[in-house]
Amino acid sequence: MSARPKNPRRGRLIVVAAPSGAGKTTLVHALLERVPGLEFSVSYTTRAPRETERPGVDYFFVAEAEFRRMIEADAFLEYARVFDHWYGTGREHVDALLVAGRTVILEIDWQGARQVRARAPEAVSVFVMPPSVAELERRLRGRKTDSEATIRRRLDDALGDMSHWREFDYVLINEDVAAAADELAAIVLGKNGGHETRSAPVQARMAAILGA
Repeated sequence: MSARPKNPRRGRLIVVAAPSGAGKTTLVHALLERVPGLEFSVSYTTRAPRETERPGVDYFFVAEAEFRRMIEADAFLEYARVFDHWYGTGREHVDALLVAGRTVILEIDWQGARQVRARAPEAVSVFVMPPSVAELERRLRGRKTDSEATIRRRLDDALGDMSHWREFDYVLINEDVAAAADELAAIVLGKNGGHETRSAPVQARMAAILGA
């Protein structure tokens, strides 16, 4: 009788968070093209899909009543309310991938990242930053989908989000998508390249960006 195959080692959980406009979605998509075998965890949200988004690929779009039912059932690894809508990561699906030995990428905000760290302290967390506040505002305005009031609110909220960068293992400045995607891939593969939050160069760059 042949021996049973050994169970695969538990996979790694990689959390990628960023303020609105920092470009994390584009960056994560570029990462998935660079590193084969990664699993992107599709989040649930109560907001309506944008024109380019596909249900079940970019998000699972659900009604708020269904989302609240899932909260009550403890079905989320993390969840948060952002810009008047709910977002959450399904716990069961992520855990099944990790048990199967897969590396799972979560694209969430800092609130969700904090919840993930509490429930899965072994997770590796990366905070994506724009190269400057001025560039962040340019990107938010470049979407051409929001009113002036919404842009101002998103910018104010983004500045608040950026104050949480110290909670993450790594900080990545998204100045050029291709270069940043290469650097993110190195972090995922265990070759961090000097992006540790505690490093002096990262702290100096963050002080310059935030004016602190």
